[in-house]
Amino acid sequence: MTGRHPALVDQILSREAIAQRVGELGVEISAAYAGREVKFICVLKGGFIFLGDLVREITVPCGIDFMVISSYGSGTQSSGIVRILKDLDDPIEGLDVVVVEDIVDSGLTLSYLLRNLETRRPATLEVCTLLAKPARHENDVPCRFVGFEIPNTFVVGYGLDVAQRFRELPDIWSVDETKL
Repeated sequence: MTGRHPALVDQILSREAIAQRVGELGVEISAAYAGREVKFICVLKGGFIFLGDLVREITVPCGIDFMVISSYGSGTQSSGIVRILKDLDDPIEGLDVVVVEDIVDSGLTLSYLLRNLETRRPATLEVCTLLAKPARHENDVPCRFVGFEIPNTFVVGYGLDVAQRFRELPDIWSVDETKL
């Protein structure tokens, strides 16, 4: 990629690899919820591109809602403090729910979110994440549907950002934080 930003180091995943895996996840989720309707809860902002591509691969009836959860601020390290900045618009009691995440890093934010959602009594509650960093998980985060496992490096693109930059990239890149 000629003229790319100097902070972008290595292409971790190409748009073609992402598209193929998102299609496979759509098949897996559709099979898991055959004969039922699924409610997707997208964690914004990073998950919006993934969700858009994923739901176009789903063959069962589905609904969508959004939450904004923050634990990063504008940096590359989690602050450890989780805040709900935007809650669900609709109740999820009795529904089959799949939380759609862009990335599961330490798992702390996701653990908080799942505990919160469980109190709302969904029929089922599962997680679909595009990326997982198992080496960073600080607790046992139950991700039923995982796109890719990646090494412990900070990544951007395909909705993932650093300080609201690089979300628009169609591929996923590792970042040199010293060149931001």
